[in-house]
Amino acid sequence: MNNTLKAALLVIPLSFSLTGCIIVNSDEVDPNNWSSSSDWKKQQRENNEKIATLELGATYESVKSLMGTPDINEAFEDNGKPVQVLFYRTKHRHSDSQTTKDECTPLIFKEGRLVGFGHKAYQKL
Repeated sequence: MNNTLKAALLVIPLSFSLTGCIIVNSDEVDPNNWSSSSDWKKQQRENNEKIATLELGATYESVKSLMGTPDINEAFEDNGKPVQVLFYRTKHRHSDSQTTKDECTPLIFKEGRLVGFGHKAYQKL
């Protein structure tokens, strides 16, 4: 049997065995759905690093510019003065594809200035 025939007898069955294989590669990421655990871990790390640099008295605009869009946003009035609370994801508690307040660090603004952050500050509201 010549070498060409031997090669054909080997290659043809192998090629048929690979016809059922499909490879999917997509660069599209839904921002509302973490595509992998490394995505939310990276975001948590970055949020913690940024929060560590915050100073009380910073403006709402400067903090929002640094931190980006919050995961959760609350606004209300306290004694007629505006209060805004931005929540940024900083820890993992639930594997449910949802970000909840207990997985976030709250940043508290009164009259457009950062007056506190963290759960202790939020509880004092």
